[in-house]
Amino acid sequence: QVQLVESGGGLVQPGGSLRLSCVASINIYSFDTMGWYRQAPGKQRELVAAITTAGSTNYADSVKGRFAISRDAAKNTVYLQMTSLKAEDTAVYYCNAVVVAGPGYSRWGQGTQVTVSS
Repeated sequence: QVQLVESGGGLVQPGGSLRLSCVASINIYSFDTMGWYRQAPGKQRELVAAITTAGSTNYADSVKGRFAISRDAAKNTVYLQMTSLKAEDTAVYYCNAVVVAGPGYSRWGQGTQVTVSS
């Protein structure tokens, strides 16, 4: 079974930065898309950023210009660099991986808590 493990969350002041890591148990190019989602208390889970095998990226409007998704295939890792953090960014952040072809499947990590507070 494919496993995704997130790390890097924590408590940070507004304006601060964090880098989240998602380590996959297999080659990340096995997935059509990898991305980061977040879920804040009382809200639906939402897409934050995603990257395809071809390198195309997309971001939620709320994080454009502040967050950047990147990858290191040699380490089976996808990153989310978060800067200029706001209180509204507080959420549990989840790594997601999707295979579209054939039967297809989606996998989720267990999540890492990001809290932005003064």
